[in-house]
Amino acid sequence: MSSTLRSPSVVIIGAGMTGILMVIKLRKAGITNITVLEKKDKIGGTWRENTYPGVACDVPAHMYTYSFEPNPNWSNFFARGGEIQKYFEHVVEKYDVKRSIRFNETVTDARYKEGQWIIETEKNATYSADFIVCATGILHHPAFPDIDGLKDFKGEMFHTAQWNHDVAINSGKRVGIIGTGSTAAQAIPELIDSGADVSVFQRTPQWLMPLSDFSVSEKMKKRMNKYPSLVKLMRKFSIFIMEHLFTKAVTGHFFQKKLLEFLCKMNLRFSIKERSLRDKLKPNYQVGCKRVIINKTFYKAIQKPNAHLITEGIKRITDKGIITQDGKVHELDVLILSTGFNPFNFMRPMNLIGREELHIEEAWSDKIKAYRSMLLPNYPNFFLMLGPNTPIGNFSVIAMSEVQGDYIIKIIDKWRANEYDEVEPKSSAIEAFNDYIKKGLKGTSWVGGCQSWYLDKDGDPVLWPYTWSRWVYEMAEPQMNDLVTTKLDIKELKDKAA
Repeated sequence: MSSTLRSPSVVIIGAGMTGILMVIKLRKAGITNITVLEKKDKIGGTWRENTYPGVACDVPAHMYTYSFEPNPNWSNFFARGGEIQKYFEHVVEKYDVKRSIRFNETVTDARYKEGQWIIETEKNATYSADFIVCATGILHHPAFPDIDGLKDFKGEMFHTAQWNHDVAINSGKRVGIIGTGSTAAQAIPELIDSGADVSVFQRTPQWLMPLSDFSVSEKMKKRMNKYPSLVKLMRKFSIFIMEHLFTKAVTGHFFQKKLLEFLCKMNLRFSIKERSLRDKLKPNYQVGCKRVIINKTFYKAIQKPNAHLITEGIKRITDKGIITQDGKVHELDVLILSTGFNPFNFMRPMNLIGREELHIEEAWSDKIKAYRSMLLPNYPNFFLMLGPNTPIGNFSVIAMSEVQGDYIIKIIDKWRANEYDEVEPKSSAIEAFNDYIKKGLKGTSWVGGCQSWYLDKDGDPVLWPYTWSRWVYEMAEPQMNDLVTTKLDIKELKDKAA
């Protein structure tokens, strides 16, 4: 590589799946001045945080890996959380990522000043960088329900993302769980199978897709280790299923949409024997409006004698349990909150302050917007990974991050070649991009009449409304005419700093 290239300093916020990926990609591109600031004491992000019983990925395991680091040793078609965490730990070890990570360094402030980002952490440490890559993830701030009396409960209470493994759950316990989303659908069968008396408080029923899981035998693992082409074949098969069934179904492709609807509706019809229970579990919105849950255990578990599906709304929580709107008291020993996350926090609650002291809370006060999901006006040389309009219907976020990572490096390479000092999107480009997104959303399932974490405060889905292949094509090369690039008088900036 030419010695005339500049060497940027890069701070990555977060050592989850995306942060790990970016260290590897940046180093491969010849960028070595990298610091990763991680708020906890180990890597892993969502797979470090979520350890509830039954935790698994709803994307096929051989697809939920880095493209450059296949794993022939997955034990299931849908990998369990603990095994995914071990996979990322293996990658960190193999690629020597840990030497770039500063653990227990929660970022409190990131301020753009005189051509540099100044980053401060809870440890009162200060870092400076030419670029920030924000890899804080999407679903990492647990959302707690706004229910009267929540703090009055005297039993054990915790969120599924903060599972308390010291609490024994067995046949002697009365357990309540609020929520029936993706996490709950995995945890509830485990709770019921423990023998505990389980009350499931459902606000909104979900559509479930019975895509079969299966274990991978040791014999098959040995074959996959011996013949890497088998792993590639499994990965291609998984990508094909997710792209051509799930993604196309929710983005408005007629045949796939009707097929997904048929499969989900038949799953409910033939899995739940009792008519009254089936009616309680039947959503009143179209399939795909909320994230379709891939699960084959929930329907079976909810029909067991120690399971109780409660659809009356919650009136309040008391010291002993829950009172529903019909006045019934449900006494509980353990209360579990499976109430999701705050999906639009992104890098917050850190103070992100851009040009002319613009705080992110002010920048996003009307609407959360980003050009190509990643770049923000007035925040030069800042990249938000997996930002608004990134999530693509039931697809792998690892694949999304790989595409975004390549896009970022192409922009940074222009800085290295001394083509600019600052880069940010034009306001007109952001408006054009959001108009493009809004136009595409009209034909999707996400506008199908339901409330979901996909929707912002205006009721607009913050997702990509087109196909996966279209997204990959559009992200292949940065459209530099959509960006403002500026050369700075470095000497003048240094004099100001002095």
